[in-house]
Amino acid sequence: MDDRRDRDQAGTLRALSREFGPDYPPEENRLKAARVMSVTSGKGGVGKTICVANLAMVMAGQGYRVLVIDADLGLANIDLYFGLSPQFNLNHFFAGEKGLEDILVNAPAGITVLPAGSGVQQYTHLGSNQKLSLMEGLDILHDRFDVVLIDTEAGISENVTYFNLAAQEILVVTTPEPTAISDAYALMKLLSTRFHERQFKLIVNSVSSENEALDVYHKLTLVSSRFIDISIDFLGGIPLDKRFTDSVRRQKTLVELYPRAKPSLAFADLVENMDLGSNKQMLKGSQQFFWKRLLAFNEAR
Repeated sequence: MDDRRDRDQAGTLRALSREFGPDYPPEENRLKAARVMSVTSGKGGVGKTICVANLAMVMAGQGYRVLVIDADLGLANIDLYFGLSPQFNLNHFFAGEKGLEDILVNAPAGITVLPAGSGVQQYTHLGSNQKLSLMEGLDILHDRFDVVLIDTEAGISENVTYFNLAAQEILVVTTPEPTAISDAYALMKLLSTRFHERQFKLIVNSVSSENEALDVYHKLTLVSSRFIDISIDFLGGIPLDKRFTDSVRRQKTLVELYPRAKPSLAFADLVENMDLGSNKQMLKGSQQFFWKRLLAFNEAR
Protein backbone atom coordinates (compact mmCIF):
# COMPACT_ATOMS: atom_id res chain seq x y z
CA MET A 1 0.00 0.00 0.00
CA ASP A 2 2.79 2.43 0.91
CA ASP A 3 4.61 1.63 -2.35
CA ARG A 4 1.48 2.39 -4.36
CA ARG A 5 0.96 5.66 -2.48
CA ASP A 6 4.57 6.62 -3.14
CA ARG A 7 4.16 5.89 -6.85
CA ASP A 8 0.96 7.95 -6.99
CA GLN A 9 2.56 10.88 -5.23
CA ALA A 10 5.70 10.67 -7.31
CA GLY A 11 3.57 10.73 -10.44
CA THR A 12 1.90 13.89 -9.20
CA LEU A 13 5.24 15.49 -8.48
CA ARG A 14 6.66 14.51 -11.87
CA ALA A 15 3.80 16.48 -13.40
CA LEU A 16 5.53 19.61 -12.15
CA SER A 17 7.85 19.46 -15.15
CA ARG A 18 4.97 19.53 -17.64
CA GLU A 19 4.48 22.24 -20.21
CA PHE A 20 1.70 24.59 -19.14
CA GLY A 21 -0.78 25.37 -21.89
CA PRO A 22 -3.06 28.40 -22.15
CA ASP A 23 -5.89 26.60 -20.36
CA TYR A 24 -3.76 25.53 -17.38
CA PRO A 25 -4.82 24.94 -14.68
CA PRO A 26 -7.96 23.01 -15.58
CA GLU A 27 -11.20 24.71 -14.61
CA GLU A 28 -12.26 21.86 -12.30
CA ASN A 29 -9.24 22.49 -10.05
CA ARG A 30 -10.10 26.12 -9.43
CA LEU A 31 -11.61 27.02 -6.08
CA LYS A 32 -14.70 29.13 -5.66
CA ALA A 33 -12.89 31.26 -3.09
CA ALA A 34 -9.18 31.62 -2.49
CA ARG A 35 -7.55 29.81 0.42
CA VAL A 36 -5.22 32.30 2.08
CA MET A 37 -2.56 30.83 4.37
CA SER A 38 0.21 32.50 6.29
CA VAL A 39 3.30 30.37 6.85
CA THR A 40 5.06 31.66 9.91
CA SER A 41 7.52 30.79 12.67
CA GLY A 42 8.59 32.12 16.01
CA LYS A 43 12.26 31.52 15.22
CA GLY A 44 14.41 31.96 12.15
CA GLY A 45 16.28 29.08 10.60
CA VAL A 46 13.51 26.48 10.85
CA GLY A 47 13.03 26.13 7.08
CA LYS A 48 9.87 28.21 6.78
CA THR A 49 10.62 29.59 3.31
CA ILE A 50 11.73 26.16 2.07
CA CYS A 51 8.33 24.87 3.17
CA VAL A 52 6.54 27.69 1.34
CA ALA A 53 8.39 27.07 -1.92
CA ASN A 54 7.88 23.30 -1.88
CA LEU A 55 4.23 23.50 -0.82
CA ALA A 56 3.58 26.00 -3.61
CA MET A 57 5.20 23.68 -6.13
CA VAL A 58 3.09 20.70 -5.05
CA MET A 59 -0.11 22.77 -5.13
CA ALA A 60 0.70 24.12 -8.58
CA GLY A 61 1.42 20.60 -9.75
CA GLN A 62 -2.11 19.65 -8.72
CA GLY A 63 -3.54 22.43 -10.88
CA TYR A 64 -4.12 25.18 -8.34
CA ARG A 65 -3.33 28.80 -9.20
CA VAL A 66 -0.85 29.79 -6.51
CA LEU A 67 0.33 33.23 -5.40
CA VAL A 68 3.30 33.42 -3.04
CA ILE A 69 3.67 36.71 -1.19
CA ASP A 70 7.07 37.40 0.33
CA ALA A 71 6.09 39.22 3.50
CA ASP A 72 9.58 39.34 4.96
CA LEU A 73 9.96 43.00 4.06
CA GLY A 74 13.49 43.37 5.41
CA LEU A 75 15.23 40.11 4.50
CA ALA A 76 13.25 38.77 1.58
CA ASN A 77 14.54 35.70 -0.25
CA ILE A 78 11.65 33.61 -1.61
CA ASP A 79 12.72 34.56 -5.15
CA LEU A 80 16.02 32.73 -4.67
CA TYR A 81 14.26 29.45 -3.95
CA PHE A 82 12.57 29.64 -7.36
CA GLY A 83 15.67 30.81 -9.22
CA LEU A 84 14.21 34.25 -9.91
CA SER A 85 15.88 37.63 -10.31
CA PRO A 86 13.01 40.12 -10.08
CA GLN A 87 13.69 43.57 -11.42
CA PHE A 88 11.18 45.18 -9.08
CA ASN A 89 9.78 44.35 -5.63
CA LEU A 90 7.50 45.72 -2.93
CA ASN A 91 10.01 48.42 -2.09
CA HIS A 92 9.25 49.97 -5.48
CA PHE A 93 5.54 49.68 -4.76
CA PHE A 94 5.74 51.38 -1.36
CA ALA A 95 7.92 54.09 -2.89
CA GLY A 96 5.17 54.79 -5.42
CA GLU A 97 7.37 53.81 -8.36
CA LYS A 98 5.50 50.68 -9.50
CA GLY A 99 2.09 49.06 -9.20
CA LEU A 100 1.68 45.50 -7.99
CA GLU A 101 1.02 44.25 -11.51
CA ASP A 102 4.48 45.49 -12.47
CA ILE A 103 6.06 43.56 -9.60
CA LEU A 104 4.45 40.14 -10.01
CA VAL A 105 6.88 37.54 -11.30
CA ASN A 106 6.15 34.23 -13.01
CA ALA A 107 7.83 31.31 -11.25
CA PRO A 108 8.16 27.64 -12.29
CA ALA A 109 5.03 25.47 -12.59
CA GLY A 110 2.77 28.48 -13.13
CA ILE A 111 3.34 29.93 -9.65
CA THR A 112 3.16 33.71 -9.27
CA VAL A 113 5.46 35.46 -6.79
CA LEU A 114 5.08 38.89 -5.24
CA PRO A 115 8.68 39.59 -4.22
CA ALA A 116 9.80 41.85 -1.42
CA GLY A 117 13.04 43.77 -1.10
CA SER A 118 16.00 42.97 1.09
CA GLY A 119 18.27 45.16 3.17
CA VAL A 120 15.92 48.16 3.33
CA GLN A 121 14.93 48.86 6.92
CA GLN A 122 12.30 51.53 6.27
CA TYR A 123 9.67 48.97 5.20
CA THR A 124 10.13 46.57 8.11
CA HIS A 125 7.40 48.54 9.93
CA LEU A 126 4.51 49.36 7.63
CA GLY A 127 2.51 52.47 8.32
CA SER A 128 -1.26 52.73 7.99
CA ASN A 129 -1.10 54.32 4.55
CA GLN A 130 1.28 51.64 3.27
CA LYS A 131 -1.00 48.88 4.55
CA LEU A 132 -3.98 50.51 2.88
CA SER A 133 -2.09 50.93 -0.40
CA LEU A 134 -1.08 47.27 -0.32
CA MET A 135 -4.67 46.19 0.27
CA GLU A 136 -5.96 48.33 -2.57
CA GLY A 137 -3.27 47.07 -4.92
CA LEU A 138 -3.97 43.43 -4.10
CA ASP A 139 -7.71 43.86 -4.46
CA ILE A 140 -7.48 43.76 -8.26
CA LEU A 141 -6.05 40.24 -8.04
CA HIS A 142 -9.01 38.78 -6.11
CA ASP A 143 -10.13 36.28 -8.76
CA ARG A 144 -6.80 35.21 -10.20
CA PHE A 145 -5.68 32.69 -7.58
CA ASP A 146 -6.91 29.62 -5.75
CA VAL A 147 -4.29 29.58 -3.01
CA VAL A 148 -2.27 32.42 -1.49
CA LEU A 149 0.77 31.54 0.62
CA ILE A 150 2.14 34.39 2.72
CA ASP A 151 5.75 33.84 3.73
CA THR A 152 6.03 35.98 6.86
CA GLU A 153 9.24 36.98 8.54
CA ALA A 154 10.21 35.08 11.67
CA GLY A 155 9.43 36.38 15.13
CA ILE A 156 6.63 38.46 16.61
CA SER A 157 7.03 41.86 14.96
CA GLU A 158 4.02 43.97 14.00
CA ASN A 159 4.40 42.95 10.36
CA VAL A 160 4.27 39.29 11.41
CA THR A 161 1.07 39.73 13.37
CA TYR A 162 -0.39 41.90 10.59
CA PHE A 163 -0.07 39.24 7.90
CA ASN A 164 -1.01 36.37 10.20
CA LEU A 165 -4.21 38.08 11.26
CA ALA A 166 -5.08 38.80 7.65
CA ALA A 167 -4.80 35.16 6.58
CA GLN A 168 -7.62 32.67 6.89
CA GLU A 169 -5.30 29.92 8.10
CA ILE A 170 -2.08 30.16 10.09
CA LEU A 171 0.56 27.49 9.46
CA VAL A 172 3.27 27.48 12.12
CA VAL A 173 6.60 25.91 11.18
CA THR A 174 8.97 24.65 13.86
CA THR A 175 11.66 22.02 14.39
CA PRO A 176 12.33 19.60 17.26
CA GLU A 177 14.89 22.01 18.76
CA PRO A 178 13.71 23.22 22.19
CA THR A 179 14.28 26.89 21.29
CA ALA A 180 12.21 26.53 18.11
CA ILE A 181 9.38 24.85 20.01
CA SER A 182 9.46 27.54 22.70
CA ASP A 183 9.38 30.34 20.11
CA ALA A 184 6.54 28.68 18.18
CA TYR A 185 4.54 28.56 21.39
CA ALA A 186 5.36 32.20 22.13
CA LEU A 187 4.09 33.25 18.70
CA MET A 188 0.82 31.34 19.08
CA LYS A 189 0.41 32.69 22.61
CA LEU A 190 0.80 36.26 21.38
CA LEU A 191 -1.68 35.80 18.54
CA SER A 192 -4.12 34.15 20.95
CA THR A 193 -3.96 36.40 24.00
CA ARG A 194 -3.60 39.72 22.20
CA PHE A 195 -5.45 39.14 18.93
CA HIS A 196 -7.83 36.30 19.85
CA GLU A 197 -6.61 33.79 17.26
CA ARG A 198 -7.71 30.31 18.23
CA GLN A 199 -6.85 28.02 15.30
CA PHE A 200 -3.34 27.03 14.21
CA LYS A 201 -1.86 24.34 12.01
CA LEU A 202 1.54 22.83 12.73
CA ILE A 203 4.34 21.71 10.42
CA VAL A 204 7.39 20.16 12.08
CA ASN A 205 10.45 20.41 9.87
CA SER A 206 13.79 18.55 10.01
CA VAL A 207 12.54 15.48 11.85
CA SER A 208 14.17 12.05 11.99
CA SER A 209 10.81 10.28 12.07
CA GLU A 210 7.08 10.88 12.15
CA ASN A 211 7.15 9.99 15.84
CA GLU A 212 9.53 12.87 16.49
CA ALA A 213 7.17 15.23 14.70
CA LEU A 214 4.24 13.94 16.74
CA ASP A 215 6.25 14.38 19.94
CA VAL A 216 6.71 18.07 19.13
CA TYR A 217 2.99 18.36 18.44
CA HIS A 218 2.14 16.70 21.75
CA LYS A 219 4.48 19.01 23.67
CA LEU A 220 2.88 22.09 22.13
CA THR A 221 -0.66 20.88 22.68
CA LEU A 222 0.12 19.94 26.28
CA VAL A 223 1.51 23.32 27.24
CA SER A 224 -1.11 25.25 25.28
CA SER A 225 -3.96 23.34 26.92
CA ARG A 226 -2.67 24.45 30.31
CA PHE A 227 -2.15 28.13 29.64
CA ILE A 228 -3.99 29.31 26.50
CA ASP A 229 -7.23 28.42 24.76
CA ILE A 230 -6.17 27.40 21.24
CA SER A 231 -6.56 24.50 18.85
CA ILE A 232 -3.50 23.10 17.04
CA ASP A 233 -3.99 20.81 14.06
CA PHE A 234 -1.05 18.61 13.10
CA LEU A 235 -0.41 18.76 9.34
CA GLY A 236 2.69 16.58 9.37
CA GLY A 237 6.45 16.42 9.58
CA ILE A 238 9.17 16.96 6.98
CA PRO A 239 12.16 14.60 7.20
CA LEU A 240 15.65 16.02 7.56
CA ASP A 241 17.49 15.57 4.27
CA LYS A 242 20.89 16.81 3.13
CA ARG A 243 19.49 17.33 -0.37
CA PHE A 244 17.71 20.47 0.83
CA THR A 245 21.11 22.16 0.80
CA ASP A 246 21.63 21.08 -2.78
CA SER A 247 18.20 22.33 -3.81
CA VAL A 248 18.82 25.76 -2.27
CA ARG A 249 22.21 25.98 -3.93
CA ARG A 250 20.68 25.11 -7.31
CA GLN A 251 17.75 27.49 -6.68
CA LYS A 252 15.16 24.81 -7.34
CA THR A 253 12.69 23.18 -5.01
CA LEU A 254 13.43 19.74 -3.66
CA VAL A 255 10.18 18.35 -5.06
CA GLU A 256 11.38 19.30 -8.55
CA LEU A 257 14.84 17.83 -8.19
CA TYR A 258 14.03 14.75 -6.12
CA PRO A 259 10.34 13.85 -6.52
CA ARG A 260 10.78 10.41 -4.93
CA ALA A 261 12.67 11.70 -1.88
CA LYS A 262 10.93 11.30 1.47
CA PRO A 263 10.58 15.07 2.04
CA SER A 264 8.92 15.45 -1.37
CA LEU A 265 6.38 12.80 -0.50
CA ALA A 266 5.91 14.45 2.89
CA PHE A 267 5.10 17.78 1.23
CA ALA A 268 2.53 15.98 -0.92
CA ASP A 269 1.01 14.54 2.28
CA LEU A 270 0.84 18.02 3.81
CA VAL A 271 -1.09 19.37 0.85
CA GLU A 272 -3.43 16.39 0.98
CA ASN A 273 -4.06 17.06 4.68
CA MET A 274 -4.96 20.66 3.85
CA ASP A 275 -7.95 19.42 1.84
CA LEU A 276 -7.68 22.26 -0.66
CA GLY A 277 -10.74 21.14 -2.57
CA SER A 278 -12.94 22.08 0.39
CA ASN A 279 -13.72 25.63 1.50
CA LYS A 280 -14.77 24.44 4.94
CA GLN A 281 -11.30 25.35 6.28
CA MET A 282 -11.99 29.08 5.94
CA LEU A 283 -12.00 29.44 9.69
CA LYS A 284 -12.37 33.21 9.86
CA GLY A 285 -15.73 33.24 8.16
CA SER A 286 -14.87 35.37 5.14
CA GLN A 287 -15.31 34.20 1.57
CA GLN A 288 -13.41 37.24 0.35
CA PHE A 289 -9.73 37.56 -0.37
CA PHE A 290 -7.57 38.36 2.62
CA TRP A 291 -6.92 42.01 1.78
CA LYS A 292 -10.45 42.85 2.89
CA ARG A 293 -9.37 41.62 6.31
CA LEU A 294 -6.25 43.73 6.05
CA LEU A 295 -8.41 46.83 5.73
CA ALA A 296 -10.57 45.83 8.68
CA PHE A 297 -7.50 45.17 10.81
CA ASN A 298 -6.00 48.48 9.73
CA GLU A 299 -9.15 50.41 10.70
CA ALA A 300 -9.35 48.67 14.06
CA ARG A 301 -5.87 49.75 15.13
